[in-house]
Amino acid sequence: MTYELYYWDGIQGRGEFVRLALEDAGADYVDVTREPGRGTGEMMKLMESTFEAHIPFAPPFLKDGDQIISHVANILFYLGPRLGLAPKDEAQRWFANGLQLTITDFIAEVHDTHHPIATSKYYEDQTQEAKARAAEFVTNRIPKFLGYFERVLAQNPDGSGHAVGGAVSYVDLSLFQVIEGLRYAFPKAMRHYEGRYPKLVKLHALVKSRSNIAVYLASPRRLAFNEDGIFRRYPELDIEP
Repeated sequence: MTYELYYWDGIQGRGEFVRLALEDAGADYVDVTREPGRGTGEMMKLMESTFEAHIPFAPPFLKDGDQIISHVANILFYLGPRLGLAPKDEAQRWFANGLQLTITDFIAEVHDTHHPIATSKYYEDQTQEAKARAAEFVTNRIPKFLGYFERVLAQNPDGSGHAVGGAVSYVDLSLFQVIEGLRYAFPKAMRHYEGRYPKLVKLHALVKSRSNIAVYLASPRRLAFNEDGIFRRYPELDIEP
């Protein structure tokens, strides 16, 4: 059965973490809001339903038949075993879920660099606050999170260079997206930091070279980063630590 992914059209956003898993696995899926005749209206109708028992609060969410799964980490926890992108060992699957939830925390902090006051306000309405928030993020939070994930890779008992277990998992794909996004939004900061995290850089290159991912990245399905998504390039926020 074809998976149905619901997310805002025109941006990568949080939906991209799910797309990468579906694309890497060669899964049959549709990006509903990009489908002619369906679009954002269908997504909003489901979210605003007054009779659906399992309504999602916000996208992304996934439909698998009658099952609706919301939240990136929850979706990937569901998809991972089905797509061959999660360890078979239960303890490792829970660890992978914890890693993905940590990525969720990191992405929330990325978002707050350009919207530190309110998502309902334009960036231009909170520029000064954004500069202060971004300075803290670049100086302290980027190395905090990347340092943690570098240790995860180094301390994986399988010695595989992957985040969990001995093969590529959805966590590896998500870490690829994190590095891609940080390079776009904070190129100056990332040039300063990347030498500290060789295992993350190597993992990023490994994921990028995977056959299905390479095809996806070269296709029109992979939207470019832009200033409507989570990772936004505002030069005034990209300081050198």
